[in-house]
Amino acid sequence: MEKIARQMIAALPFARALGMQLDEIEHGRAVISMPYDERLVGEPRTGVIHGGAVSALMDTCSGAAVMARTDGPGVTATIDLRIDYMRPARPGDRIRCEAFCYHTTRSVAFVRATATDEDTDRPVATAVGAFTFDKKDPTS
Repeated sequence: MEKIARQMIAALPFARALGMQLDEIEHGRAVISMPYDERLVGEPRTGVIHGGAVSALMDTCSGAAVMARTDGPGVTATIDLRIDYMRPARPGDRIRCEAFCYHTTRSVAFVRATATDEDTDRPVATAVGAFTFDKKDPTS
């Protein structure tokens, strides 16, 4: 599972460009982080990372959590992702996203995710999403 997730991140040009790194993966859970990078700054006066980079991190991590489900095919696509931005990430801090696939139906997986910087008590953003899923037949 970890090898496949690492290959997925390595195969996605935007994930490589953002410096995403798989930190942890297990059944239905993934943690992916990315370093602070001045090329991703959305507000030059403050040095704050653009929300689109945070969004890409959360989407990728959420998809990895779905792919980590042992009762699915190991592939997915985003159906819907709602992100609530709580505050800007602190300039210079690594941003870390942790995602959980908490429920699946035959065709949809549901995920919750939280992005933090080094102040782990105050989220940068939270997300809920739905992803394609093809539940394996338990009798096969």
